[in-house]
Amino acid sequence: MTVTTTGTDKVALLKDLKKLVVAVEDDLRSRSASEEKFRTRLDREWREAKEARRTALSYPAWRDERVTQAAVAWVLGCVFVRFCEDNGLIDEPYLAGPGERLAEAEARHEAHFRTYPHQNNRDWLIAAFHHLASTNETAAGLFDERHNPLWGLTPGYETATELLMFWRRWDADGEIRYDFTDPERDTRFLGDLYQDLSEHARKTYALLQTPEFVEEFILDLTLEPAVADDGQGFGLNPVWTGPDGRERRGLRTIDPACGSGHFLLGIFHRLLDKWRQAEPGTDDWTLVRRVLESVHGCDKNPFAASIARFRLLVAAMRAAGTRRLADAPPFPINVAVGDSLLHGRDAAGIQTDLDTLFAEAVVGHEEGETYAYATEDVWEYAKRVDLLGRGSYHVVVGNPPYITVKDKQEKENYKKSYDACVGQYALSVPFAQRLFELAVKGVGGATGGGGFVGQITANSFMKREFGKTLIRNFFHQRVELSHVIDTSGAFIPGHGTPTVILVGRNRTPSDARKVRAVLGVRGEPSEPKVAAEGKVWQSIVSLVHRPGSGSEWVTVEDLPRKRLAEFPWSLSGGGAGDVVQALTRGSSRRLATLVESIGFCAVTREDDAYMVGHGFGRRNRISDQHVRPLLGGAEVREWGLGGGVESIFPYSSLRKVAAIDTAAERVLWKFRTLLKLRRALSGTQEEQGLEWFEYSSFSPQRYWADLLITFAFVSTHNHFSLRRADEIFIRSAPVIKLPERAGEDEHLELLGVLNSSAACFWLKQVSQDKGNRGGERSTGRYAWESFYEFTGTKLQEFPLPAKLPLHLGRVLDAQAQKLATLEPSAAAATSVPTRHALDDAKAQHSKNWRRMIALQEELDWQVYGLYGLLSDAEAAQTVTPSDRIAELPEIKLGARGFEIAIAPRAEEDEAVSEWFRRHESTHVTEIPAHWPDWYREIVQARIALITSRKDIALIERPECKRRWATDPWEKKERVALRNWLLDRCEDEDLWFEVREGMRYPRPLTVNNLADRLRTDPDFTSVAALYATDHIKKPDLPLAQILNEIIADEHVPYLAAMRYKDSGLRTRGEWEKVWEKQREEDRKGTRLDIDSPTKYKSSDFLKQSYWTHRGKLDVPKERFISYPEAGPDSDSTLMLGWAGWDHKDQALALTDLIDKRVKSDAWGADRLVPLLAGLREVMPSVHQWHSAEDDEWEGSPAEDLEAEYQKLLRTHGVSEAQMKDWRPVRKTRRRKAVQRRETIEQTKLDDA
Repeated sequence: MTVTTTGTDKVALLKDLKKLVVAVEDDLRSRSASEEKFRTRLDREWREAKEARRTALSYPAWRDERVTQAAVAWVLGCVFVRFCEDNGLIDEPYLAGPGERLAEAEARHEAHFRTYPHQNNRDWLIAAFHHLASTNETAAGLFDERHNPLWGLTPGYETATELLMFWRRWDADGEIRYDFTDPERDTRFLGDLYQDLSEHARKTYALLQTPEFVEEFILDLTLEPAVADDGQGFGLNPVWTGPDGRERRGLRTIDPACGSGHFLLGIFHRLLDKWRQAEPGTDDWTLVRRVLESVHGCDKNPFAASIARFRLLVAAMRAAGTRRLADAPPFPINVAVGDSLLHGRDAAGIQTDLDTLFAEAVVGHEEGETYAYATEDVWEYAKRVDLLGRGSYHVVVGNPPYITVKDKQEKENYKKSYDACVGQYALSVPFAQRLFELAVKGVGGATGGGGFVGQITANSFMKREFGKTLIRNFFHQRVELSHVIDTSGAFIPGHGTPTVILVGRNRTPSDARKVRAVLGVRGEPSEPKVAAEGKVWQSIVSLVHRPGSGSEWVTVEDLPRKRLAEFPWSLSGGGAGDVVQALTRGSSRRLATLVESIGFCAVTREDDAYMVGHGFGRRNRISDQHVRPLLGGAEVREWGLGGGVESIFPYSSLRKVAAIDTAAERVLWKFRTLLKLRRALSGTQEEQGLEWFEYSSFSPQRYWADLLITFAFVSTHNHFSLRRADEIFIRSAPVIKLPERAGEDEHLELLGVLNSSAACFWLKQVSQDKGNRGGERSTGRYAWESFYEFTGTKLQEFPLPAKLPLHLGRVLDAQAQKLATLEPSAAAATSVPTRHALDDAKAQHSKNWRRMIALQEELDWQVYGLYGLLSDAEAAQTVTPSDRIAELPEIKLGARGFEIAIAPRAEEDEAVSEWFRRHESTHVTEIPAHWPDWYREIVQARIALITSRKDIALIERPECKRRWATDPWEKKERVALRNWLLDRCEDEDLWFEVREGMRYPRPLTVNNLADRLRTDPDFTSVAALYATDHIKKPDLPLAQILNEIIADEHVPYLAAMRYKDSGLRTRGEWEKVWEKQREEDRKGTRLDIDSPTKYKSSDFLKQSYWTHRGKLDVPKERFISYPEAGPDSDSTLMLGWAGWDHKDQALALTDLIDKRVKSDAWGADRLVPLLAGLREVMPSVHQWHSAEDDEWEGSPAEDLEAEYQKLLRTHGVSEAQMKDWRPVRKTRRRKAVQRRETIEQTKLDDA
């Protein structure tokens, strides 16, 4: 089937182009290192940028960004040509086309090479680009040889051929696969390419399209009033004075984060319609040119700017009724590549305030100008049309990136440039300031004035600490907001981050003017088929101009400015503010009055280096005093604590100072450079006076306290637990420390109120909604699964009632402790697991669980009474007397009072039905008949209050009620049995043997391992239990059971067997760092070493390898695997123990080589990977095993090096063979049907 841009196969086009980009990236990356001219040019530019303080990225990381830019530029260049070919914008086809157009393109291709026989297919692509550029002066800007990244890195012959032939592929019906013919010449599909073409670019630049309905809404509130002739707007053709003092005419608009140009196109079409109405007699090209002069854009991402330029070009031609580029006159497209936060006239006061921040002496850059990369043409536009000129725009709109800045230098630059940037700010903060500062400044007061500004942005600034300055100093004191619209409950495709729309004018604020606020009440109940028709969005659009109105989804109010002067903002409607005030009135003090401190216990800033997993300490012989369970927020659940992750603890409990043993130091040594360069707010490790190996931040006072309350930092609901042991809590689980005099009761009564539904409601009103991880709606798919960030700063302000629920806090805490002893892992830890013991534990666990649910309900309602939300009569009806707590019936999920109240809505409300389905509960509409009458009466009274009182209903709903979500028992039992079996498989005696009085490592195939474990009756009984109940194969042989449990517990010994090519490149960076660290150790001097790139999941050949190794490639697996290294007679996997040190690993490899040669007569070709494994491990053998060893009677490193060299000579294997060896990978490729053979050309001039 022919695919057109108006058809339904855009998904297939995007999928194929993404693969193509990756292929081009791989080629360009290789050529950026192998071709001298590319390597020299890129290295010089990177060094200039470092000197000019534009970046702190390492060269490989910086180079990879440029490689991606160039790869996408080559692919997009072809897309532009193909679109123009198929839609008649150029006369002659170069790449392909439907019907006879392909034959014509191929004929011209052949003729070109008859004329230029020494050229190749890359030259033909370049000829196509040059031809398109030659047709029109404006089109030439798409392929500007001074700045377009495609000219800075060119592909090799093979890749250029692949790129060309991609467009000439045919489907099974003999039709061209991608036909761009479109009578409407719609370019919106390019927006999809912009967002998803490159995963690396999408994450780096936070690529995200603005949906058309959002763009139209924002333009309605900004552009429309700006062009109005009502005394408040500027009109279509305002007079303004340029930076040179000359008077000019014309509206100026800009999107400083324009992406693929959705806002720019919206402005273009609106202004053109208005000019046509205003001047019906003026010719189209005059009006098009006038409108284009009014539309400015800028983006940091070169290919975003290219797409925006192309889309504007096509839109302009269509608007003027011109089909051929050659027939169109030159017209202005003012879209630049640059950093909108740093470039442009008076950007953040660079020329005045920041003269010393940026280097001035870089060749090609004028004094006072922020350094621009070779790909950035922003200063040309700035000088020509004052693009990004401060205070020069009548309308500024945008959807800026929401991410935090990864480049440390960029982060510092923005922080110095924008005073609203404080703490760990997100990019939404400086952009919020920048958008207003780009607008014309108005005097305010009765005169008004000021440019119009509109943006949809992340709402994180409203409640997170970094937004305090933006709210108090900037929004309140320096600009005037007119609209604050909560869009967090609307379904906005692609926007997983909760958002808010801000509209205002850049003028001195006046308290006489109010702020129109659209406050959220409820999120979208289900995903609408058409996003613009979602219930929440439609409510916003229909009610925004009706203050005092409301719906089930939003309420609209005109707020006094002082209401938004204080931090944090709360945009909850429907009476939520009244409930917060009621809780405050019902309190007698703040939490801050009872606590000594709230904060982090430990912040490693490199969790992967320390959180090493079960058994790691034992395998690496780390002393018990330097191993602790490290818990994050996910381990703090339902009043209890999980087991945590075994971690390296770099402190002495006796001396309470930083200290580690030799074994731990060896583990951390590989990450020494990375750990040294960790940066906290107070500086690097060295600047803080810390040892390189200790945590970035550590609180001895908190850690060594006898009791701590910890809580989940980011969670859907409030989870607080009491710590009594030696667990360490990382950043995602902050702690509350009470004064030393506080005993257990003081902790438990606080625990009770903090775990209540009232506390959950209050916390969600003042805490940042982070949305749903993986959901589309800003608040998540459903409001009750939206994650919130609960900070210590907010908790300090938590209002406490005069009396705290000590009794229920104590009972629930005790139940949680008991529950922990009934978990499958606990049962397996105390004895050999049996079916009877596990079933008994399950029955007790379920009973205990249901009792905790009942007790939590009592706590919630008791706390309502303690805050005064209930009258005495209501409390008497809804709160169980303390002397009857022991008589409470058990409650199953689905039968709580609020669940009975909402159950009737389950059929019509997806959020309600999903609540019951997701928690595997059965909803009931009647109070269970088996409950005692006295309890049924209490629950009936609760339901009556929920349905009659709006304030109680706001708390008694899924968003604030404990979810009691946990893994199914069967899953936890399976994990417990697997771990029990795997622990037995790690018995050290299995993996060593004594020969001639010396202990040697003993590799074993899975069959060998089964033979050795078969005689252990405990092991075989548990294996049989696991096979019967969890594999569902009671007769499975032991070796196959072992195959199943070990399948994802090993990682291959050789880098080429672990990583894809991208991972091998990263491994190469790390090896260079290790060499420099060894040089530091030898010479005792400090070298300037850059941090290497961290690994990504896509760098590994299997997901299980990534799971064990992570970003830092820490070997946390239980076993080392030696694929295809076993005897020819045994096809099962050859294994080693991950507890072997480097010397043992080298011995195991020499032993395997010896056995394969002697027993199976292996030749050199089969031995190469084993020898390559020796090559990789030998540097560590020399580093850690060079000293004389009594058992060895010499130096292990010297002997093993001699053996290694002997093996290389014996088998004639070279360094290059070992370095280049790769496993044979099975790939499946879709076969493409092509009508003609590829035009073969001589491979010449490939540089």
